[in-house]
Amino acid sequence: MTQLTRLRDEMRQRGLDALWVSRPANVRYLTGFTSPADGKVLVTQERATLYTDARYTVQAAEESALPQFIARPPATYEHAAADVGRGVVGFEADHLTVAGLEELEAAWPDATLKAAPGLVEELRSCKDDREIEAIRAAQALADRVYAEVRPMIRAGLREADIALEIEQRLRRAGATNAFDVIVASGPRGAMPHGTASDRVMQDGELVTIDMGACLNGYNSDMTRTVAIGTPTDEMRRVYGAVLEAEEAAVQAVKPGARAADLDALARGILERHGLAEAFAHSLGHGVGLMVHEAPGLRGTSEDVLKPGMLVTIEPGAYLPGVGGVRIEDLVLVTEDGYEVLSQAVKETV
Repeated sequence: MTQLTRLRDEMRQRGLDALWVSRPANVRYLTGFTSPADGKVLVTQERATLYTDARYTVQAAEESALPQFIARPPATYEHAAADVGRGVVGFEADHLTVAGLEELEAAWPDATLKAAPGLVEELRSCKDDREIEAIRAAQALADRVYAEVRPMIRAGLREADIALEIEQRLRRAGATNAFDVIVASGPRGAMPHGTASDRVMQDGELVTIDMGACLNGYNSDMTRTVAIGTPTDEMRRVYGAVLEAEEAAVQAVKPGARAADLDALARGILERHGLAEAFAHSLGHGVGLMVHEAPGLRGTSEDVLKPGMLVTIEPGAYLPGVGGVRIEDLVLVTEDGYEVLSQAVKETV
């Protein structure tokens, strides 16, 4: 079943005659167009059209099998009006701006516009074989780059030096950073999103490295925490607790598992180690065309794991003024369990 066929089935279930797609990742997913920030898609039960402007005439024709209409608004909306008519048109309410919605209302006065958030995202949450292989390749590259850079993580170097090495090596391999590299050493390890700074790493500290590769549009994501020299007994205890929680949650990944239950499993282990309050974020998230996408592995999530989902498992513990630990794997949900795609070594500290 093609992506558009699946999408049209979902549209019928929601009572939509058409869907106006504006979120860049969703545009790329449906079209293959690699400049999706400058594209939109109108999907009806009969046809789908990629809208972009004249800067991309050649590129869109080369990359997308969908028919294209090359113009800018208002000509874009005028062309789409013939397919929209008096129908019910869904729009991505979690992406389209108020001004953008007002433009659609003015351009299609006979249509009924209906918020339809998450429609394409739900389809994207389960990857096909091509997407899985793309993410597998991105993660394999990230693993390789991490292994090359790991010996450089030592006292006397700046966090920024490590981040620069990671970025340069990814770029030489034809990829980019999936996100700003996190290198958080010593007390900065208490910052879950402590992107690399000019701080000089010191002996006896833990250093958290959170990195990913974006290769051919698809992302990877993993985290390792390593020691420079010998850390304190307390931080070694925290590391052991986080590792226990991470490995237990990974082993619980399977089709039918509730995302909220996985979060509770990891959180319960950290609670038993006296670190409940130190776990300041959710257990994980989906990965694909975006680094953070469905499903969400958090306590309030209603998501249930399905084969083809790619998720992170990343418990952490953060002690302000002291330091922190996070360990993260990228995990594929298989037909009967899981496969860990991230193969970088988890060290004993």
